[in-house]
Amino acid sequence: MGLFDRLQNNTNSQKPDPNPSNKSVTLTFDRLPETLDELKATPEAALSTPFMTAALAVCAYCCYAVDKQTGKDMLNFLKGPKPLSNYDIQFINDRLSDKAYLPFSYFEGAVPSNDYRPNEPYKITFFEDPYSYQNDGYAKLNVRSGGADSPRQIVLRKKGEQWFLWEQYILVGIRIPASQDEWS
Repeated sequence: MGLFDRLQNNTNSQKPDPNPSNKSVTLTFDRLPETLDELKATPEAALSTPFMTAALAVCAYCCYAVDKQTGKDMLNFLKGPKPLSNYDIQFINDRLSDKAYLPFSYFEGAVPSNDYRPNEPYKITFFEDPYSYQNDGYAKLNVRSGGADSPRQIVLRKKGEQWFLWEQYILVGIRIPASQDEWS
């Protein structure tokens, strides 16, 4: 075996598995909550798993894109003892100002070609990776967008028996909807 062959074998053996066999959870909503009371009435509002909180966070961002105050109320509920700061609100306003479709892109069926209109019932899948529980009391879950090539993350923090929204990395750029793309 030559040096090039040995190099190839070493390189191939060091590549991470692109499809790690980690846990994934799909949550289904017949309709997206439109008020804080509707959000609190969902079984996921128990916030007993990071997956539940993450799914409700995406629902809250969808609501925020339509009704800022209600979305803010939902997010504050999901953030628990640490409500949104003025910086957080400004950031969300900036990210969703001309991209109301962005949070909907995380639901099954939402892709640029259909202007990010998700399938009904609304399904969203989060998955773990080897680094999801790297820090005690925190969970970093991954979610795929129909408009991005790589997964995005939501970080949850545990307090008592509940998981709360800590940080999000889902309000980032994705492909624009086909109706807004002069090249499609």
